[in-house]
Amino acid sequence: MNMESALFSVRLSFQVALVATVFSIVFGCAFAYLISRRSFAGREALDVLLTLPLVLPPTVTGYILLVLLGINGLLGKYIYAMTGYTILFTWQAAALCSFVVSLPLMYKTARAAFESVDTKLVQASYTLGHSELNTFFRVVLPLSRRGVIAGTILAFARALGEFGATLMLAGNIPGRTDTMPLAIYADVASGEWSRAWGLVALFALMSAVFLYAANKLAGQQRWV
Repeated sequence: MNMESALFSVRLSFQVALVATVFSIVFGCAFAYLISRRSFAGREALDVLLTLPLVLPPTVTGYILLVLLGINGLLGKYIYAMTGYTILFTWQAAALCSFVVSLPLMYKTARAAFESVDTKLVQASYTLGHSELNTFFRVVLPLSRRGVIAGTILAFARALGEFGATLMLAGNIPGRTDTMPLAIYADVASGEWSRAWGLVALFALMSAVFLYAANKLAGQQRWV
């Protein structure tokens, strides 16, 4: 792997992580608010489903996605028959895998932040005539912003480091789907230790910065 290939892997990793994080914010916050503020049948089952990728081995998550979205998959075969498109071996597959594995971190952190908001403030907003949507954006979200930002950082860091599920669904195609973790794997497999160490050092430094920022924000959230 030359320097150009290494830079491609870094750029691709950030592209994949950014896309995955945007979707994690939207769906993570939506599900977190729903489950933290509503009681409904299947609430606990939905919580388990959203959290499951956090404890499943990434290769198992990747296999499930492959069974669902492969050319002969439960959903993928219909998508391919209608459009001729398959997500397999594309950077979008890497983004999807990163989204699935990072969503639980966003969801859990956002849920804890939403549940920490005083319900009296929410009820006061309703009493003043604000809608639930308006109350969410003007009361709940501002008061839980540090927790949501912390969840966003953790989700981005997790998406950036996704390996197992990505390898299953997107493959390791140089110049196409080789994110930083896959590039490190390829370097080690080919004995390119110096380049592997460079990417490992960069990755470790970024992860440490992300974790420090998330911990600081999560700690401050308790005092909001």
